[in-house]
Formats: sequence, C-alpha cells, structure tokens
Amino acid sequence: MTRSDLIDISCHMHHRTERAVLISDDGDSDSAVWVPLSQCEVETTSDPSIITVTLPEWLAVEKGLV
Repeated sequence: MTRSDLIDISCHMHHRTERAVLISDDGDSDSAVWVPLSQCEVETTSDPSIITVTLPEWLAVEKGLV
C-alpha cells in the first residue's frame, strides 16, 4: 500500500474497542460503521467526539464513508 492509496476522513466517533472504531460522517449513530483499527489510524481532535481517520480508499468506499 502506498501513501497515495490512503485518505483522511474527519468523522464522529461513537464507540471504540480494542479492535475497531464505530464512526459516522454525519454524527448519526444509525448510519455508523465499524472500521478495524488494523486497517486505519485514528487521530483525536480538540473535540473528543470528532476524529480524523486515515484509511485505505477502498475501505472508505466499501464502508460508504466517501
């Protein structure tokens, strides 16, 4: 995987476990999707409910985040 295959998404974090993070792009937990932490990097922001997730573009498309 090259750096160009990765994208950054600003999103809402609803829940986090040891293995995955539950995120949505609109803050609605009904539309939230689980993303495995093994496939992404999570960066916190000043707002604890908003995070930046760096993940492969194919995964973001598969999860409906882009």
